[in-house]
Amino acid sequence: MQAWSECTSNVQYHESDEASIWIYPILKDKYRILEYSGDTDGAVPTKGTKDWIEGLNWGTKEAWRPWFTDGQVSGYTERYNGLDFVTVKGVGHMAPQWARKPVTTMITAWVHDETF
Repeated sequence: MQAWSECTSNVQYHESDEASIWIYPILKDKYRILEYSGDTDGAVPTKGTKDWIEGLNWGTKEAWRPWFTDGQVSGYTERYNGLDFVTVKGVGHMAPQWARKPVTTMITAWVHDETF
């Protein structure tokens, strides 16, 4: 039996060049979109997420700024025309697990369209 490893050539994957980028123009102007990223995520880095969002060319609605929980910086956010991007400070891929209060604060405020 082969030992588990994150990457293997034994599994044949089908990769799509466009990934899920095709769905965003369909959703724009119909639904509010929230994309968040733990700023220490090594699997889905914030820089890559920010780059593909900027590649949508939707224009910035609100400039990059910090957001807070209990007076402490919890990350940064930027609003585009059709999408809100939020980082969560000091956590990786499992942001809701490791930053429960900030993530709950952020999602609750976002759902209610409140500033956070």
